[in-house]
Amino acid sequence: MNAEARTERRLLPMGIQTFSTLREGGYYYVDKTPLIREMTRQGRHYFLSRPRRFGKSLLVDTLQELFEGNESLFRGLDIHPHWDWSVRHPVVRLSFGGDVDTPEDVENHVLNQLYRIERAFDLETLSSARSASQRLENVLYYLHQATGQQVVVLVDEYDRPVLNVLEDGEKARVNRNKLRNLYSVLKDAEEHIRFVFVTGITIFSKTSFSSGLNNLDDISLYPPLATICGYTDYDLDTVFAPELEGLDRDEIRRWYNGYNWLGEERLYNPHDILHLFKRRKFQEHWFQSGGPGYLYRLLMEKRVNPMQLENRVVDASLVSKFELDTFSSEALLFQSGYLTITEEEEQDSHTLYHLDYPNFEVQSSFNKGLAEHLTGRGREVATAGRDMVEALGANDFSLFREKVQTLFAEIPHSWHNSGGLGHYESWYASLLYMGFKTTRVEVKAEEASSHGRSDMVLLHEGQVFVLEFKMVKDKTETEQGLDSAIKQIRGKGYAEKYRGRGEPVHLIGMVFGDRTLLEMRVEAL
Repeated sequence: MNAEARTERRLLPMGIQTFSTLREGGYYYVDKTPLIREMTRQGRHYFLSRPRRFGKSLLVDTLQELFEGNESLFRGLDIHPHWDWSVRHPVVRLSFGGDVDTPEDVENHVLNQLYRIERAFDLETLSSARSASQRLENVLYYLHQATGQQVVVLVDEYDRPVLNVLEDGEKARVNRNKLRNLYSVLKDAEEHIRFVFVTGITIFSKTSFSSGLNNLDDISLYPPLATICGYTDYDLDTVFAPELEGLDRDEIRRWYNGYNWLGEERLYNPHDILHLFKRRKFQEHWFQSGGPGYLYRLLMEKRVNPMQLENRVVDASLVSKFELDTFSSEALLFQSGYLTITEEEEQDSHTLYHLDYPNFEVQSSFNKGLAEHLTGRGREVATAGRDMVEALGANDFSLFREKVQTLFAEIPHSWHNSGGLGHYESWYASLLYMGFKTTRVEVKAEEASSHGRSDMVLLHEGQVFVLEFKMVKDKTETEQGLDSAIKQIRGKGYAEKYRGRGEPVHLIGMVFGDRTLLEMRVEAL
């Protein structure tokens, strides 16, 4: 998209979602118009799902300027010589950003936006329409009549009124039905519409919004348009080349690269990259802009083990749609940007997706936040994670044991008594997992071998650590538990696949009980 690297520094478009501001204000801009040209050439009705702060609103604004024929803004961009600038389409743009939580909010929000459009085109006599749906229907008809051109409809954050109240199923359904009535106007007004583009975070199934949206072409997982939002490595090395000086390029990739919607290139969230270039620090920029509290609550309600999020293999249909009453945690985590596709696999007549964290920022911050939600000690879990990893790297297993015991001692007794981590055997392993996942160590949870699955494997400082966990009800069973753990690692060959690495391999049996680590045994393979 960008033929050569820039040599001059420009302004960073921090939080700017207005195309004209970017083009006229001397800001960096990644030319997305080759993909826009391809999209507008091939079809007329599109839907795109992307996580928050990924550039959806800027894309919508770019489309508005394009269809309104504002030629000067596109000079020098790929699309300029390929567009008919003599044609100007009226645009109806609806956005549901902000606090739109009730059907009344939805109604008033739409009416206010339509009123401004009516004023702009001298269509004020339409204000007698009783509902937002009737008003939209009239606006589409009369704009077509008044201008002689079909209308372009752009809807940004179409699902916000539902997501805002997702934890209240009844409210979510009422808002969905309200939106369904509104969107049904679009299909019925086909003769008056030139182009429709709808964005959101979730990919609600077409039946959720009935006829309103079922004629849209969902390009959320369409490889040719996979990079229509976000930055690629090429974009960083060309458009943003002046900003790279003094920053470790590999660290940029490790921290922020990795999002994939089945294209050949992995993507960066623009919010991360722009904040990195401004602050010159590797931090949790995207995560700090809005935590996923509702996702943590959903995972706990569904009793999803945190270790099960790693390298998840699911049917493609589970992540490419969203139903209010039957949605999967994988769908919401993927569509919200906390998991991404790492591999596509065809199995019989099914397509399977391998899901994992897109990058270190999401992996670390998500697990730290989840630990905070579970225990109220997220910072302590992250600190313990660093301490435990350092102890393992130094082969100081006594210190490692001490740090593990300290971690569990910091969980309030009142929390244990409420039925938290201690309620399930696997939560002890899960807390360790969350601590490790906030660090740079490579962690493999429940990794398969030919005879079973190991509890956890850590690869760190040129060494391999194979961990097996056992729970006992009485301290007198501790030695038996240790024997069982080590015997299981050896007997089921959990470490065999690592022998060929030529690295030291440590077998670690850990026995838990009475809300703590009771004992640990380490053997070399």
